[in-house]
Amino acid sequence: MQEYDIIVLGTGLKECILSGLMSLNGKKVLHIDKNPFYGGESASISPLQELYKKFKVSGPAKSMGRGKEWNVDLIPKFFLTNGELVKILVHTDVTRYLDFRVVDGSFVYKAGKVHKVPATEEDAQASDLMGMFDKRRFRKLLLFALNFDVRNPRTYQEVDPNKTTTRDLFCRFDLGLDVMEFTGHAIALHGSDSYLDQPCLETIRRIRLYSESLSRHNTSPYLYPVYGLGELPQGFARLHSH
Repeated sequence: MQEYDIIVLGTGLKECILSGLMSLNGKKVLHIDKNPFYGGESASISPLQELYKKFKVSGPAKSMGRGKEWNVDLIPKFFLTNGELVKILVHTDVTRYLDFRVVDGSFVYKAGKVHKVPATEEDAQASDLMGMFDKRRFRKLLLFALNFDVRNPRTYQEVDPNKTTTRDLFCRFDLGLDVMEFTGHAIALHGSDSYLDQPCLETIRRIRLYSESLSRHNTSPYLYPVYGLGELPQGFARLHSH
């Protein structure tokens, strides 16, 4: 009987990253999962019949087409191109098992209209999400975030990143409420407004990450696996199957 250094229960993304990194370090890994698919709670379900089985409902209807043509993410997500997960994918060479595409763009809903989040200088100039003066102020904030280095107090511009709240930071740059909302939710990707009264360091990091990710492709900062999120844990699992 073969002996293993580690047994991993489940094939969620965290479990597969753990087992992949362990196998890269020469460990023998056994993966066990009761599900017929990779990914755990963040799996991509295919064929479509498996999704209906999972939620114990009848279907799918014939009008849905061939089940194998569907990949349904249980928890849909995009990845920032300069984010930690993408860096891990590149470092472990899991990218050889995956195909990605750049998402065409991102959008926000405001005042009854859908607006494209500006991705280029031309987009920003044409966008009606901000007025002309707001665009100048927002640009100053963006430059501040890009030049900010937590290890170099000279880049702080009299902002204490661990004490100054994000609300106070936005006020320093004289941002209007609309621009604050846009920056906090469409750029820094906060899920609520609680960040406004918290130290601004995390928001500065998020704005910087978004901007650096956007600079990689100039159309969108987001990547997505062509065949669904379930490909990610499957890719890591393949590291210890070779």
